[in-house]
Amino acid sequence: MKNRSERPSRKPKQASRPIKQPRKTDTPVEELIRLNKYIANAGVCSRREADQLISKGAVRVNGEVVTELGTKIKPTDIVDYAGKKLKHEQKVYVLLNKPKDYITTSDDPQQRKTVLDLLGNHFKERLYPVGRLDRNTTGLLLLTNDGELTKKLSHPKHGVRKIYHVHLDRPLNTNDLADIAKGVSIGDKMLRPDHIDYANPDDKKEVGIELHSGQNRVVRRIFEQYGYRVVRLDRAVYAGLTKKNLPRGRWRRLTSKEISYLKMIS
Repeated sequence: MKNRSERPSRKPKQASRPIKQPRKTDTPVEELIRLNKYIANAGVCSRREADQLISKGAVRVNGEVVTELGTKIKPTDIVDYAGKKLKHEQKVYVLLNKPKDYITTSDDPQQRKTVLDLLGNHFKERLYPVGRLDRNTTGLLLLTNDGELTKKLSHPKHGVRKIYHVHLDRPLNTNDLADIAKGVSIGDKMLRPDHIDYANPDDKKEVGIELHSGQNRVVRRIFEQYGYRVVRLDRAVYAGLTKKNLPRGRWRRLTSKEISYLKMIS
């Protein structure tokens, strides 16, 4: 009988085929960005809407249609949507105290003054107003190129807090005040202010009203229901942001704390 120590040692099994090595790339994984995030960062829309655009084949990367959700791209890749090359812009958030006679739009065919005219040439990024203020309404307006945040802040379910200072053509009757507080029918919807009261106890023409509705001309329409005409309308608070140290017609960048707060509430 052979000694166990004399038995030939077994050779280790070799793999039946070579192990496939991961494909090398010049771009570190941490620098890759999801395609939907790239589109949202370009100010086109929210990430969810970007996924829909990708699924429909509306987006090209380096000339090729990409439909797979979750696709990651390099910063140097060329992304096209609607025939235009998208730019991965730095996010900009601006708070503006809008004066009267400026319209809330990015451009106007009638060549009227727009809120973007007030920013001058300070930003190379293309900014858009979040929501609207009509031409005769003054006060706080947020402008940004963050499409995802814009979509969220504009949605009624997030209940973004807005406070308006209203000047009426005549004193507001106390019964009408109480009636408005209970709720007003605007179109096919019942709208109930979060709060309403006299802004100046010595002048009942001045009223403060807090809303989260985003309906067009909603404050003016509320008082028109009761036969009052709004002489002046100013938005004093928007999503916790105030006009403190921000004169009419001036603007400022949001602080990092304010930006974090907006993203938290939305």
